[in-house]
Amino acid sequence: MIRMTGINKGYMLGEEKLPILKNINFTVEKGEYVAILGPSGSGKTTLMNIVGCMDEMDSGEYYLDGLAVHETPQDGLTEIRNKKIGFIFQNYQLIPTYNILQNIVMPLLARGMTYGEAEAACMNTIELLGLTNRISHKPGELSGGQKQRVSIARALVGRPSILLADEPTGALDQSSGKDVLRLFRELNDMGHTIVMITHDSQVAKSAGRIVRIVDGELYED
Repeated sequence: MIRMTGINKGYMLGEEKLPILKNINFTVEKGEYVAILGPSGSGKTTLMNIVGCMDEMDSGEYYLDGLAVHETPQDGLTEIRNKKIGFIFQNYQLIPTYNILQNIVMPLLARGMTYGEAEAACMNTIELLGLTNRISHKPGELSGGQKQRVSIARALVGRPSILLADEPTGALDQSSGKDVLRLFRELNDMGHTIVMITHDSQVAKSAGRIVRIVDGELYED
């Protein structure tokens, strides 16, 4: 599903380039649940941004579900993000003035579906996530755990190749965090490919495989 070879990325600091990712080689098979574990400043956010096609590498090759991302122009990356990747963020990134249903259908509207088509297409996912009785609520009326379920539902409705989760339990209390990780395991058992970025070793243990990133270099557990 993911094959990265020789990925390097750096940012200019004055007149010098500061290396952030150093010769990253990383593969994820279809149906895997992988945690990328690393402390703040290790490069994991930069790696996540490249995996998610939100940032470009300086060098290397990246294939996502058979597509050569490193050869894809910027407008093509937007299409890949919309069709291939379901994003789950620490702070949910829900639109507060929209109700839950309106938030969930957004990726489908971006693909050109009518609102009616998008609503019909996402009802099974809404039921799966236990949100049927919440779809008319606004995000501000939900708990943190419920908001993250909305975020997961929004990520799932487009039937992406991978789910990319950035610190998905970071804003949750311990009980809600465990519920989200339990849901991730259930989704993985259903065949979903999940890549999760985290700084928490206990959270990482919920994944089937852990890779560590330290000072921009990747190590397999």
